[in-house]
Amino acid sequence: MKVVAAYLLAVLGGNTSPSADNIKDILNSVGADCDGDKIELLLSQVEGKDITELIASGREKLASVPSGGGVAVAAAASGGAAAAAAPAAAEAKKEEKVEEKEESDDDMGFSLFD
Repeated sequence: MKVVAAYLLAVLGGNTSPSADNIKDILNSVGADCDGDKIELLLSQVEGKDITELIASGREKLASVPSGGGVAVAAAASGGAAAAAAPAAAEAKKEEKVEEKEESDDDMGFSLFD
């Protein structure tokens, strides 16, 4: 990930085709370790490609990845005791939150503006 970040920093800095040395210089400037194999792999994969097109295609791929919501569906689908236990657990958490809020309202005997 740090190799990709260094590559993107070089591109943002105006270098449309960063070399391995450019990436190593960026990583060394922040004290990060450089793995030459990973740098060469990245450079071989992005060679001749426009970075904005790569980012756009990556966004399209991420749009198809489900994000969140699966837990509620799984709990409802399991039915039985698990479905009955979920509301009970939610109520217990609500009660705990209410108790914590009451305790945090204590101003310890002084105010910021007194």
